[in-house]
Amino acid sequence: MKKVLITGVNGYIGKSFEQWVLQYKNKYTVEKISLRDERWKGSSFKGYDAVLHTAAIVHVKEDEVENYFKINKELTIEVAKKAKQEGVKQFIFLSTMGVYGTETGFITEDTLPTPKTDYAKSKYEAEQVLKQIEAPDFNVAILRPPIVYGKDCPGNYSRLASLAIKLPFFPAIDNERSMIYIDNLSEFIRLIVDENVSGIYFPQNKEYVNTTQLVKYVAESHKKKIKMSKLLNWTVRLGLKHSETLRKVFGSFVYDKKLPGGHGTFLGGKSINYQTNSFEESVKKTEM
Repeated sequence: MKKVLITGVNGYIGKSFEQWVLQYKNKYTVEKISLRDERWKGSSFKGYDAVLHTAAIVHVKEDEVENYFKINKELTIEVAKKAKQEGVKQFIFLSTMGVYGTETGFITEDTLPTPKTDYAKSKYEAEQVLKQIEAPDFNVAILRPPIVYGKDCPGNYSRLASLAIKLPFFPAIDNERSMIYIDNLSEFIRLIVDENVSGIYFPQNKEYVNTTQLVKYVAESHKKKIKMSKLLNWTVRLGLKHSETLRKVFGSFVYDKKLPGGHGTFLGGKSINYQTNSFEESVKKTEM
């Protein structure tokens, strides 16, 4: 039986992983610990096979930027060092696609991270230190997931979904985005734990997501009619040059499927497939 400690009591990904592995009877024990105060330092990490570190902050006020580095970097390293000292075999760190510092593009093994936001910088700097403290008996697995979506998931997907329900028409854009359904991510993390691997991984849905198709599926899930039209495409193309928001919605931004952690790539010597649902089905479950 694998014993996993999740940092962060209320995090969406942590809670989702905990629920996901319940289906694997007698294979996993999952416990959570809060890092909001200093009490976690007195807790023992001994006996855990893996620490899934999900505790982080995403948004702070302009005058509190240092908190990104205090929480996302310094606290991460402190937790990792404690895990290492107390015999935990693996530390799993949730980083971000944002380390590449762009809203569009095709990310390959040759693409160098150039984080621009303080959030992304704090995550990337944490990655660098984590790789330094890795050891033969302490594996560090760094995950850089793209947009995560699922039932009650906060973030960009929910804002786009709300538009799909309200708007009578939507641009018919031919783009591609890397995204990952929460159950797919949870299953990928389970495989990471099972194989006790180290390295940097890029989990994503088996197929790239088209924004127009996504909006269509969301609307259909709510029995709403929405017309897809190419008449607005010229305004979108113009907006891509000037609007970061439009680039995030309509630009193409994907991981090469051959990157470590992609479907069909190898994990612990095994070809992996963590697709739990088709894309259409995942949207339906998200919108239930």
